[in-house]
Amino acid sequence: MPQAVDVLIIGGGHNGLVAAGYLAKAGLKVTVLERRAVVGGACVTEEIHPGFHVSSTSYVVSMFRPQLIRELELERFGYRTIAFDPQFFAPFPDGKHLFIWQDTERTVQEIARFSKRDAEAYRRWGEFWDGLAEIVEPTVLAPPPPIADLAGMFRGPEAEEILRSLLLKSAADLLDEYFESPYVKAALVPGAIAGSLAGPMTPGTAFILGHHAFGEVNGIRGAWGYVVGGIGGLTQALARAAEHFGATVLTGASVRRILHRDGRAIGVELEDGHTWEAKALLATTDPHRTFLRLVGRDALPAEFVRGIERFQLRGAALKVNLALRELPDFTALPGKRGPQHEGLIGLGPTIEYIERAYDDAKHGIPSREPYLEIALQSVVDPTVAPPGQHTCSISIKYAPYQLARGHWDDLKERYGDTVLDVFARYAPNIREAVIARQVVSPLDMEREFGLTHGDVFHGMILPGQMFSFRPVPGWSQYRTPLKGLYLGGSGAHPGGGILGAPGYNAAQAILEDWREGKLH
Repeated sequence: MPQAVDVLIIGGGHNGLVAAGYLAKAGLKVTVLERRAVVGGACVTEEIHPGFHVSSTSYVVSMFRPQLIRELELERFGYRTIAFDPQFFAPFPDGKHLFIWQDTERTVQEIARFSKRDAEAYRRWGEFWDGLAEIVEPTVLAPPPPIADLAGMFRGPEAEEILRSLLLKSAADLLDEYFESPYVKAALVPGAIAGSLAGPMTPGTAFILGHHAFGEVNGIRGAWGYVVGGIGGLTQALARAAEHFGATVLTGASVRRILHRDGRAIGVELEDGHTWEAKALLATTDPHRTFLRLVGRDALPAEFVRGIERFQLRGAALKVNLALRELPDFTALPGKRGPQHEGLIGLGPTIEYIERAYDDAKHGIPSREPYLEIALQSVVDPTVAPPGQHTCSISIKYAPYQLARGHWDDLKERYGDTVLDVFARYAPNIREAVIARQVVSPLDMEREFGLTHGDVFHGMILPGQMFSFRPVPGWSQYRTPLKGLYLGGSGAHPGGGILGAPGYNAAQAILEDWREGKLH
């Protein structure tokens, strides 16, 4: 006999676990089905060498909503974070370097070494993003407003300018309006290229900057940080919270297909042949995997299927995770331990350099001169490495999922060498410092973590795929054409990144329908 529950959640990543916590807390019988042997989806900590624990894919937090931390009591279940400072270190090939600090005035002084005009502009830059946050942040933990209503929220010349910039400009264009120094622009642009196959000169990448512009860690607005023990500390706490509230979390439970009858989702069949029945299903898998594979085109309206097929998933990130015997010694700021090791580190000297890296990728070529974003979590969180040794997480831009030539299984280790070659230009000791290495290609992300095309955001986060456009116009409210099936992963509003908001919002939609008697 099939096992039966009120709600089945497909995917035990952070969004699925957030939804499980809220649904179970409301009294529903909830089971989470996670295909991997460990809960967490792409937010996991794994050991790559004895004693070295790395955040395999996702690696830093900021955008995870404080309301969820409070209401799911995550600190009670072991969730701890460290807001690193400086936030960002940019060494340059000519020996110069630039820090971005939590404190605005300290950063202003830092930028003044490059341009006094840019130092003053940095204050206005912060005010620009504060204005955006004031308007948009209330929409995060709520269904997306229709695009016309969203535009109407930007009232007055200053707000309209924010909207125009976000929807129409590239990150490079927006930075050019504020800053003159190529060093400053190179240090501020990385948020625009995170998780997307788009270059800093691509129209709409100003929006991606905005997507990453507001968050907080430990009450510090705008800060980024690490989860103690690695990013898996978040999903482990979420799983413990969900189980505390009454949910069941199963691992090694891979869903083969979503079962449906007469236009309604009724359950799932697992790869091992077991079946589950439920009054509601919440899929946190990406839209392509959910609708085109698990449901199937024949069970959905043709126009909806065409919309899902047009929804762009384009992975461009590759991870290199290292176990190190010593920290990188940067030519631009020598030293085996200092502030240059504490926050994120960006290796890419100019916006033009990053755009050239994108030029390779858009033609199916892994960037020959890639941009590297580096995190050395063990410097501020010694729990993840043996005493005196370190972890290193490198996110590479760009590594396209779809290659013009070759196969990622054959290329990835050689490309790992390319990454270390670039790293060594800035820190010559890095090769000798490596004890062990793990390379996670976009194809690995698809096979191991279920990320279609290796897209960590479950779909590009350019303006044409956000708010009421995500994933398909007319179907942005978490409900789907298959009654009883809801979408609550990063392919739903408000999009990718470690927010938890899609899972929360989808759970609220299920609870609303449950209270109105539409599910039982």
